[in-house]
Amino acid sequence: MKAAIATLRDPATIRARAANIAAAVAADQSPHWRLDMSRIDAAAQKVAEVTLARYPSLDIPYHSRWRHFEAGGVDRAAQLTVAMAGLDTAAQARARIDLAIVAVLLDAGAGAQWSYRDGAQVCTRSEGLGVASFRAFMAGAFSSDSSQPLRVDGPALQTLTANRLAALFQVSGDNLLVGLEGRAELLRRFGRTLVEHRQAFGADARPGGLFDLLTDHGEKREIDVATLLRALLDHSSDIWLAGNTLDGVALGDAWPHPLAGGEGPSAGWMPFHKLSQWLVYSLFEPFEWAGIAVNGRNALTGLPEYRNGGLLIDAGVLSFRDVSVATRQWQASDALIIEWRALTVHLIDIVADRVRSLLGRSAEELPLACVLEGGTWAAGRVYAAELRDGRPPLDIVSDGTVF
Repeated sequence: MKAAIATLRDPATIRARAANIAAAVAADQSPHWRLDMSRIDAAAQKVAEVTLARYPSLDIPYHSRWRHFEAGGVDRAAQLTVAMAGLDTAAQARARIDLAIVAVLLDAGAGAQWSYRDGAQVCTRSEGLGVASFRAFMAGAFSSDSSQPLRVDGPALQTLTANRLAALFQVSGDNLLVGLEGRAELLRRFGRTLVEHRQAFGADARPGGLFDLLTDHGEKREIDVATLLRALLDHSSDIWLAGNTLDGVALGDAWPHPLAGGEGPSAGWMPFHKLSQWLVYSLFEPFEWAGIAVNGRNALTGLPEYRNGGLLIDAGVLSFRDVSVATRQWQASDALIIEWRALTVHLIDIVADRVRSLLGRSAEELPLACVLEGGTWAAGRVYAAELRDGRPPLDIVSDGTVF
């Protein structure tokens, strides 16, 4: 069974199972979706146009949580660097990893009503969640040691209540945040995991302990992306609230679907690990800033969420067999949503290749993390603003831990 779990934690499996579902949809085996590959070039053209408008020089950063800390043109990462003056390179890396991980865990959709005020700026959605997470981190809200505020540790997270999180995120009766209880519970579960897995997260039970685990305390000067993802999933999959298990082992963001294919005990499961992959994307920079090379960046997949998936719907690549589905609420476990997410993983790879061709860049020069940033996520947001006032194309019930 360990081999089956490892299979479901391998990004290559995500791609293979997504391809199986996409092939079934292309063969008209889905009651939910139609696939029109003649529209894929239109999607790629939109992404290329948005990318050039945002990054005319094509000097595109990674799609990561660090972009959200830049909301409103404020270089908050530089503020953190100033606050860490005097810390050595490894200590700074641990702090940045701490911040990135807790900020990603708080990054599921905020809903259309919530906003966060940072000085004179008002930030919403992912940017607002990122800035709120940053300010809470800088204030020491996730540290149990008042003499070391710039850290996240298990004991502090274990005591975090929804009311405390609401105060940190400026939640009120007029400023509601979707999935508040789920976010607080997720962080508490993560806190317990940090304490229970000190062999991975260190004696201080910090997410930043991954730096020491994966680099042998800074001695190794390169890491592999798939290894990083596997380490995260091996040591923290039990935090996710989905309830999906295989032989008693928590799978997290992986769902049963009859078209997923595969062999052995893992057959029929479609893994995504969206937030975990988003987390890994957000760790590229902390490792690189510490002088650690990040290898295999394109092993990760496109993130199967409503901006990338919305791009494909709004560009006409995907369409509903029954248009009334857009008026209903859906769960992450519903077959229609599993198929949408699998199609997103598969098709974003195709879009990325065509965008690279349009922009004259190789996969090494323009890794998927940069195509997403340039990019597919941004183009999905542009379409949503044009067509639905920014709302996603489907209404998915969120507990704050998947989307």
